[in-house]
Parts: sequence; C-alpha cells; structure tokens
Amino acid sequence: MRVAVIGAGSWGTTFAALRCANGPTSLWARRPELAAEVNRDHTNGVYLPGTTLPPTLRATSVLADAVAGADAVAIAVPTQGFRAVVGQLVASLPPGIPVVSLAKGLEHHTYRRMSEVVAEVLPGRAVGVLTGPNLAGEIVLGRPAASVLAMSDGDTATALQHAFGTDAFRVYTNADVVGCEIAGALKNVVAIAAGMADGMDLGDNARAAIVTRGLAELTRLAVALGGDPRTCAGLAGLGDLVVTCSSAKSRNHQVGVALGQGRAPAEVVAELHMVAEGVEGARVVCELGAELGIEVPIAQQTAAVCAGRMTAAAALDALMQRQPRSELHGLD
Repeated sequence: MRVAVIGAGSWGTTFAALRCANGPTSLWARRPELAAEVNRDHTNGVYLPGTTLPPTLRATSVLADAVAGADAVAIAVPTQGFRAVVGQLVASLPPGIPVVSLAKGLEHHTYRRMSEVVAEVLPGRAVGVLTGPNLAGEIVLGRPAASVLAMSDGDTATALQHAFGTDAFRVYTNADVVGCEIAGALKNVVAIAAGMADGMDLGDNARAAIVTRGLAELTRLAVALGGDPRTCAGLAGLGDLVVTCSSAKSRNHQVGVALGQGRAPAEVVAELHMVAEGVEGARVVCELGAELGIEVPIAQQTAAVCAGRMTAAAALDALMQRQPRSELHGLD
C-alpha cells in the first residue's frame, strides 16, 4: 500500500518515517526547502532535530505529486489550516481513496471534527482518525507506543491497521470516530490545565485531580455528541490524557507550565515553534459546551487564562470553589 502523508511537522514526519517500514510513503511539506532537506539530508531539523529519517522517505512541496498513486492519505496539519489543505486535494485525489486525520482539535468557528471536514470537502470515501498517546519524539526513535484508528468502515480500518502498524507501533481499531476525535480535542485543553498546576508546583495530587476531572469533562461532551463512554477510557481518552498531562515533551503541557509560572499568554505562544492546539481549542470547547448545555469548567478556566482574562492561580481557586456535587454528575 502506498501512503501519502500531508504535513511535515513533528507528528506528520514521524508518522511518515514510521510508515516507510511497511511500504512506499510520500511526505508533503508546505515549504520547498524542507522537502529538499528531507530528500537530501534525511532530516527535519526544525521539527525533529537530531533525528535521521529513512532514506526511502520521499518528500515534495507539490501536493498533487504527494498523493499521486496513493492508496491512502493521512493528513497531519493543524486544525486552523486543515480545511484549506483538504480543499487543495479536491482536484488531485480520486474518489474512494481513504483519508485519515492525524490532527487533534476542532475547527475554530464551526466546531467541526476533522473527519467531518474531510467528509464535507472530499465526499464519497472512508474517513477516520488516528489518535492516542503518541509523542512524536519517542515514536521516531522506535520506542513502543499504541494508537487507535477510528473509522466506521470496518474493512478499510482493518486494512489500514495493518498498513500503519509496526513492531513498535501497535494500532487498534474503533468504530467510534466521534468519541476518539472529541477526546483528542479536549485532552489538549486539560493538558494546559495540568501544566498550570505543575507550573505553580501544586504537586501530584493536584495534577491527578485535573486529569481525572478532565476525563469526566471529556466524557460528558463526547457522549452528548454520540460518542461511546468506553472510548474515553481507552487510548484516545485516558491514554492520551496521561501522557499529555504529565510529559515535559507535550507542547500543551509546556504552555500550561509557563502560564502557571505567571508568564503572559502571548509571550508563551510566540515562543512556540509548533502549534499548541489547546490554546485556541479551550475557547472552542467552551462554545461547543455552551451550545450543547454541557458543563466544561476546566475548559472555561483554561480559556480564561489563555485569553489573559485570569491568572492561573485565580483559575484554580475558581475550580476549587465550585458547588459540591456527586462525582458522577452528568455521567450517570
């Protein structure tokens, strides 16, 4: 199977490098100089410094060339540019070629999941998402990891499961696309909140409380949209929460730590070389929660801090002073 990976950031490049073990893989980079670096030096110095990529990985900055002859396409671009890139594929991607999103987030103004964006722009094909606790810096070194491929088309999911998985990268399937994508979007927001607690040096108990209550928040929203609560306890939900809320390699956690230390949101975001989806995602989750009548208090406080309307300490105090209630409120 020939696979085209669209997006040469850290995760897109990592996934493309991983895929080379199973067959021909092409990588689309927006910048021609990055594509040239991958082909010439077998490196991606901006996003994966110090890493040598497989010599069989071929990159291009021409989108039509990247997907020519592809049997499947994986899209790893940030959510705010996702629709535009998918739109550029209309003229060059034949009907029936499956598309898998590698992005974790919601479209900022429509609240669409990325699989919904693909279905709108490129109808008539199997669409899914690959998500889970997948830190690119570890996976590119060959360290073991697991992920979940969510797709309603079971036969295509099984075929891609074998095409994507390796001895060090175990892929599970799940028909619950909604649950997996909502989990992937909210875990970024919760990771910023957990990072803020770490930045204030509040200890392991505080982080555990945020992760646990974040999981409840994530589950409420996923179920309201038709997701399966069991998905939220799996790789896309709990698994991704654990790693993103605790690892110093997580961009969203890094943002939260800096905010917890009192740094200005604009300054923190400006220093990032890559997108931290949870910064803008917190606002989107709050708006979606309000539309559905679902409580998302951690997202609300995180959004306020990211927007500069509240300090991390004030946000924590607001969470601690909420009305006492049953742990299963909104879940039972």
